[in-house]
Order: sequence, then structure tokens, then C-alpha cells
Amino acid sequence: MRGRTEGGAVQRCRRRSALLTIALTLLPTSAFAHASDRGHVLLLPTGYYIAGGALAVAVSFLILALLPPDALDRFWRRRLPLFTLADKPRTIVSLISFAGFATLIAAGLFGSRDPLSNPLPLTIWTLLWVGLAIAQGLLGDLWSWLNPWYGPWRIVTRLIGQRDAEAQEPRLPQWLGCWPAVILFFAFAWFELIDPAPDDPARLAYAAGLYWLFTFIAVLAFGYPNWSWRGEFLTVFFAMVARFAPVKRDEEGRLNLCWAGAKLLAAGPLPASGIAFLLLALSSVSFDGLSKTFFWLGLFGINPLEYPGRTALIGIGSFGLVLTFVLLAAAFLLAVILGQRLAGSRHSLGEAAGLLVWSIAPIALAYHVAHYLTALLVDGQYAMAALSDPFALGWNLFGTADMQIEAGIVAGADSAWWLWNVQACIIIAGHMLAVLVAHGLAWRLHPVPSRAALSQLPLTVLMIAYTIFGLWLLATPTAG
Repeated sequence: MRGRTEGGAVQRCRRRSALLTIALTLLPTSAFAHASDRGHVLLLPTGYYIAGGALAVAVSFLILALLPPDALDRFWRRRLPLFTLADKPRTIVSLISFAGFATLIAAGLFGSRDPLSNPLPLTIWTLLWVGLAIAQGLLGDLWSWLNPWYGPWRIVTRLIGQRDAEAQEPRLPQWLGCWPAVILFFAFAWFELIDPAPDDPARLAYAAGLYWLFTFIAVLAFGYPNWSWRGEFLTVFFAMVARFAPVKRDEEGRLNLCWAGAKLLAAGPLPASGIAFLLLALSSVSFDGLSKTFFWLGLFGINPLEYPGRTALIGIGSFGLVLTFVLLAAAFLLAVILGQRLAGSRHSLGEAAGLLVWSIAPIALAYHVAHYLTALLVDGQYAMAALSDPFALGWNLFGTADMQIEAGIVAGADSAWWLWNVQACIIIAGHMLAVLVAHGLAWRLHPVPSRAALSQLPLTVLMIAYTIFGLWLLATPTAG
């Protein structure tokens, strides 16, 4: 849950022994904060887990370096045809989604002030940002159907007589890339991680409503395809996540099963703005975990056992969010440069980085899922209950308003053990898949296997380091 583990029992346990705590609950308070905080400090032999995870990534690299390229190429190309999915219901689904979004905005403005009883913050921070991201990674691009702009855009363009609306709308300049989406994504990350009250229903309603209106105006001005793929950060993010999914939809609308990550190998090089967007997606969720660690707070002389609250940390948080992105971008570019020199490549840095950055997608998704898993398990239950009574009027629309919330699913020593192991496995598997994807992309740049393997050495070292960092974030003590 987002920062709502500040109950008295947890605080007393932390004061007794900061390094020997396993918080027994994720009990909510009335504080408005971020929903991803971990409610326990795990005391498993994490050194063995971290060493094992790093070793697994390293061994994956060695095995792939010895395999012939054609064997992996055949592996990635396997497809299992399923069925054809027509586009006709897409407008209707989007209109239903828009109606649901409008209802949530009304609930945020006029419903309960408690973020655990109001469906707006629970839907946006848990069901959308966590649940839909997981669904995208498993089932493909659901967001292109569920987003609340496509249906209204189709209706408005029909009403004003623009049958061929896409041909009549001005196009965004090519040099702009998807920088608007990068800027908006950074603003979203800042609001989620730094703003003092991102869970306040009314505050979130105004922010979400204004963003919908801004995006809809941009869609009408530049066209849905132009703006959604270059300016609407949720569409850009979810489209990148969907490339990981083992479901592929071809130009005829037929769905095919493929290996997870196979679509990443067919992607073209991203421009500088696309590289920045994907690295920001990883760095922002990494900073979310880092920002509450005893280590980070100690750097600024803050006693983690007396957490001062988000308002007092706005400056430090803003600095850390930018710093994490800069450090990750620098490390990635350095790894690409060193790899290109080892392989004697003639490709430009932009081409190599734009292609190899797709290997970051499995890592970003894996850490996104692992980091927010506790929020999904607990806040997801609150969301189901709140959606049945969106305006706190005693309704029970879906029969879940009175459901008992099982916060104990992530509490206690036994739960801590299985939860951390699941999170660790997700992170390790994501990094191993990233190594696999990186090798496939490297062969596109360097057809000679030995050069492809050499070019991946620095990037593999970076992935091993990030595996260690991710597992450490899951296990290290946190405050607030």
C-alpha cells in the first residue's frame, strides 16, 4: 500500500530493532501517500539469493554465446496461430472505458475522502498502473482498446464530418520524436512519487481530469495516431510493455502465440526520445524503491525511524528522481559504447543504443511487477470493494462492497518468505530474458557470432549489476 504502513505497532517494532523487523501487517492509515511501500523487512539469506541471481544472468550469457545464431533464430520465429480479432468493437469498448473513467472522476470529487474507500486512487494506482501493466505483458495491447480517448475521438470526428480525419490533421514534426510523452511521463512519475498527496481523491480527480482534457484536445488537433503514439505517455508505455507479451496480432488481425519477448527482436531502433522514455520507465520505479531505504535517507541525515513525510522530502525526491535517470542512462550508454568498441562496430551510437535499449523492456516490466506486487495483492482487494460503492452511498453494485480485506496475505514470516521469493524470481527471470533479447538484437548489428558476443559483455555486466541492485532493494530495510 502507498505509504500507509505507519501504524503504531509497526513503528514500535522498528524502534526495537531496525534490522530485525518483520512487519506483521500492512494496516492502512489516513495518510495520503504512495501505494507501493513494503510492510516488512526480510531477514532471509539474501546474500545467497543475490549471488545466485547474478550467477544465473552470467550463465545465461555464456550459454547464449556458445549457441549458433540460427538455433536461436528458429526459436524466436515459432508461432501458433489462434483466431482473428476484428477492430469493430474497439470504439464501443473505448466509450465504455470513457464512461467508467468519468464515473471515477465524479467519485473522486464527490465520494469518500478515504483513499482506501474511494475507487479513483485505487483504480489508477493499482488496477491501471499495476494490474493493466501485468495484463499488457501477458496478453498484448489491451490499452489500445481500453483507453478513454479513442472512442470519443471517433465520435467527434464523425460528428464534424471528418471521414478521413487522419489525412486532414497536421502531423507532429519528425524531430519532436516522443519527447512530449517523455515530459508527461516524468510529470506523472513526479506526481506519483514526490507529490505530498497523490492518493487524495479530489486532488487526483483534478489531475486525471485535466490530463484527459489536455490529451483529447491534442488528439483532435493532431489526430489520434499521431498524438497517442508520440505524446500520450500511457499509450507509449503500454505499447512498449505489450511487445513483451507472448501474444502477437498481425496486420490481418489474427492473433498468434509466440515466445515472450519475441516481438522485441522485430522492433526497429528507437530515437533518442524513445531511449529516454524506456530508461525513465525503469529508473522511476527503481527510485521508488530506493527513496525509502535507510541507505538513501541516511545520505541526507534523515532518521528513517522518524520518517518526516513526503512534504519534507520534495526537494530530495525531485533530485533523486532525476539523478537515478541520469545515472542509468549514463551506465547504459557507456555499456553500449564499450560493446561497440569491443566488437569493432561501424554502427552509430544512436543506432546501436536505439536497438539494444529494447533489451531493457523485460527488466523494466519485471521490476515493475515485483515492486508493486504487494500493492496489487492488498490494494486490489480494496479496489474491488470500492468499485461496488463508488460514492459511499451504501451501494453494492458487484456484490463486493462488504468483502473482507485479507491484508494478511502479505503479512507474517511465512508470507514474507513466499512473497520475496516470488519477487526475486520475477526479477531474475526478467534479467535472464533481457540477456536473451540483447543477444538477438546484437546479432542484428553484428552478424559474426564472436563480435555479437563481445558487444554484449559490458551490457551483461550492467544487467548483472542491476539484478543485484533490484534484489537488494527488495530486501533492504525501508521507512515511511
